[in-house]
Amino acid sequence: MSVPFRVPRRCLWLVVLVLALAGCSSTVSIDAAEDAADPRCADVMLALPPVVAEHEQRQTDSQATSAWGDPSQVVLRCGVGVPGPTTDPCVTVNDVDWVLREGDPAWTATSYGRDPAVEVLFDPEEVASSTVLVELGNAVSRVEQTRACVGLSEAIPPPTG
Repeated sequence: MSVPFRVPRRCLWLVVLVLALAGCSSTVSIDAAEDAADPRCADVMLALPPVVAEHEQRQTDSQATSAWGDPSQVVLRCGVGVPGPTTDPCVTVNDVDWVLREGDPAWTATSYGRDPAVEVLFDPEEVASSTVLVELGNAVSRVEQTRACVGLSEAIPPPTG
């Protein structure tokens, strides 16, 4: 007489719960950046926090991308074009420089002085830019900084005379 294998009831509920939670959030479709395959992007991706601005990280369908929130409140792509000198605002948050571009409704923050660059899209009406940039700064700092933001007084030498 054989004894059938039985799964303890509490384990069965755990399996059902895990499967249900996995199916609750759809995969976010994001276009990969041109240099998404850069190995330094892997360093960034491995260091990303599971929660940004109180939003849980979600699955994405492209290399070197991430998103938080459902619907997505913060979207990140590593391997975007490295910004050159610009008149757009450049801010430093926890030793990471970011070029900010206001959009309607999403703003774009692109790491400055790091190759590959990281781009973050977010709506400042939904999540605070300071929170997003602080919480992603540690991961972005995995890419070495080779240039820094400068102010107008630093970019143009004062007149001599």
